[in-house]
Amino acid sequence: MGRQSKFSAATAAAVVVANMIGTGVFTSLGFQLLDIQSGFVLLMLWAVGGLAALCGALCYAELGAALPRSGGEYHFLSEIYHPAVGFVSGWISATIGFAAPTALAAITFGAYLGSAVPMVPPEASATVLVIGLTAAHMGTRRGSGSVQRWFTGLKIALILGFCGAVWGAVEAPQPVAFTPVAGDGGLLLGGAFAVALIYVNYAYTGWNAATYLTSEVADPQRNLPRALALGTGLVAGLYLLLNFTFLHAAPIDAMTGKLEIGYIVAEEAFGGTGGKAMGLVLAALLISTVSAMILAGPRVMQVIGEDFPAFRALARTNRDGLPTVAIATQSLMALAFIWTASFESILVFAGFSLGLSTLITVAGVFVLRARRPGLARPYRVTGYPLPPLAYLAITGWTLFYILAERPQEAGLSLALILVGAAFYWLSNRVKQPTRRGFRDGQQQEGEHGGVG
Repeated sequence: MGRQSKFSAATAAAVVVANMIGTGVFTSLGFQLLDIQSGFVLLMLWAVGGLAALCGALCYAELGAALPRSGGEYHFLSEIYHPAVGFVSGWISATIGFAAPTALAAITFGAYLGSAVPMVPPEASATVLVIGLTAAHMGTRRGSGSVQRWFTGLKIALILGFCGAVWGAVEAPQPVAFTPVAGDGGLLLGGAFAVALIYVNYAYTGWNAATYLTSEVADPQRNLPRALALGTGLVAGLYLLLNFTFLHAAPIDAMTGKLEIGYIVAEEAFGGTGGKAMGLVLAALLISTVSAMILAGPRVMQVIGEDFPAFRALARTNRDGLPTVAIATQSLMALAFIWTASFESILVFAGFSLGLSTLITVAGVFVLRARRPGLARPYRVTGYPLPPLAYLAITGWTLFYILAERPQEAGLSLALILVGAAFYWLSNRVKQPTRRGFRDGQQQEGEHGGVG
């Protein structure tokens, strides 16, 4: 398997699913219950988040098919707006977009494993997981893709098995109403709902993951839209199923403000021994999440290294074309998060930064159509312009409430953006960027093709 080998469509879809299903869905319900305890409103949170993610995925599918190069937002924003905008977005992805979620997933893995096996220190197990998967993804592309597909398939099977086992074990469901009741309308339109969407949107983060691998996916203009849309739709269905199961099985008081929601639900359904066994299962679910982030994230650093001489070292690859320096760099940052930061502060901080980046990228669908109407688009957003407008409305609403309710984390995110801009300026002082992307005229612009 040489340099010219490509990841299959199945691997791209597995990266989407595994990036999305991770920390958020197994931890965020406890935080949401602090302000919202309506079963209907809680499920609506996950439905709205799923709608936003699917709309975002359709927009990224158009951009990825029209501008087929790895790098995700970094590449899109560099082409649509300016290299400085792309660099800052890539800076966000490189520093917290993948490193922070990798740390969160590893921390949750350690928490679940520690709940089931108390003698295993959570921080130590999180560290070993990151190091082990980093080594697995620095070998060959065939090995890297196989690891990802296998762990993602295991994850889906375990989720379905978990839900089925809980339903079978619970004799008396919790008294939670999943149909609208008085007061739900106010909750749906209030600040508590918007703030809770921070956690939900974080749980859906990863729907864009395949775009970071575009150059390494076989026939990306056909396979990328499929992977993004199918992976996101599948995850939205699984999230609704999981949260219904959580609320069906465990008392709200037992979950409010707690991190290990899956473990609490398993203990309610199966007792202490069964709960510990399920803790091991839930820890296993998170292996593919950490794996997918270690697989996808370093490609952002790699293309930055290709485009900016000051960061050339990040573009170094092994004999099979894998960006080993970028992989190691991201994993070191993830380990730093594991050792130094608290869970919730990382989550809100990362959620705001990533939300802002995807907001600007989805808006880029309108900008690119206006600026380059002749650009070939093998896929066009189905239902345009409704999906990008829906995504912009939902995400913009959430970001506004983060600014209002969590100004410290939002301020840190904005400070990170300024630091990224400073690094862009410094990199240009060293030498002007030598972009290898798709400039006007470099890519054939012809009749529009595709769907929509």
